[in-house]
Amino acid sequence: VPVAMWDFDHCDPRRCSGKKLSRLGLIKELRVGSRFRGIVVSPKGKQVISPSDRDLILAGGLAVVECSWARIDDVPFNKIASPHERLLPYLLATNPTNYGKPWRLNCVEALAAAFVITGFDAYAEKLLSSFGWGSSFFTVNKPFLDRYKKASTAADIDAIQAKIMEELEASWHESRKNKG
Repeated sequence: VPVAMWDFDHCDPRRCSGKKLSRLGLIKELRVGSRFRGIVVSPKGKQVISPSDRDLILAGGLAVVECSWARIDDVPFNKIASPHERLLPYLLATNPTNYGKPWRLNCVEALAAAFVITGFDAYAEKLLSSFGWGSSFFTVNKPFLDRYKKASTAADIDAIQAKIMEELEASWHESRKNKG
């Protein structure tokens, strides 16, 4: 399965997961303006990734946009050409920069999440094994990933995510109540 990224050079190259994957030969760098026929994990996607995207990944691969969350507005998303942009559902970052922050995944975490949700666990493990903290991504997100993997469609993923958010909010309210 082809794995690719558009890199906007926002990150420190020594800490950038996308650059590391490139140095290891695990990802292909795309030029801005290049088309990509597979799934692109992007914050500008309109639909969440789901197991139903598996065939699109098999046929065209999986790509990410390598950019800083702090500079997301600087990214020319209109120059990233793919008919299949996807969002990721609720997951927690385990990378050293954004540890514990929801929806703040770096490139390797985003790729791994997309691969796990679409049933390519071995690809996810291969990518994350290159990072000392990589296994913690699976440990921290296992309860969420296990639920997402049982879905069939994007609508199923949306419903599961809504339930997870409801449970997290209830848990938060319960913990606040117990503090008082």
